[in-house]
Amino acid sequence: MTKQDDDRASRPDDANPEWTQDEIRDARPALEVFEEIFGPAAAETVKRGRGRPAKADKKVNQTLRLDVDVLDAYRGNGPGWQALMNQVLREHMPSMAK
Repeated sequence: MTKQDDDRASRPDDANPEWTQDEIRDARPALEVFEEIFGPAAAETVKRGRGRPAKADKKVNQTLRLDVDVLDAYRGNGPGWQALMNQVLREHMPSMAK
């Protein structure tokens, strides 16, 4: 499939006119305009931080030495083998109360 030189979607029209240099120069961040229209409290609710949101149940990166045959057995299950290994370890956790 080849892209047409005269793609209708990329041409300006009445509903989507091409920006002028003045409009580009005067453009402001969307969050700034949102805050001006709806107020700082509303802007704070839609504001996003950088990166992926933190999970409630954080994982810990830990080095663990395993026998090759054990690791191969779990990897042989395909995608999700790490979650499966975590589930098996959870089911066999030693009791914390002694």
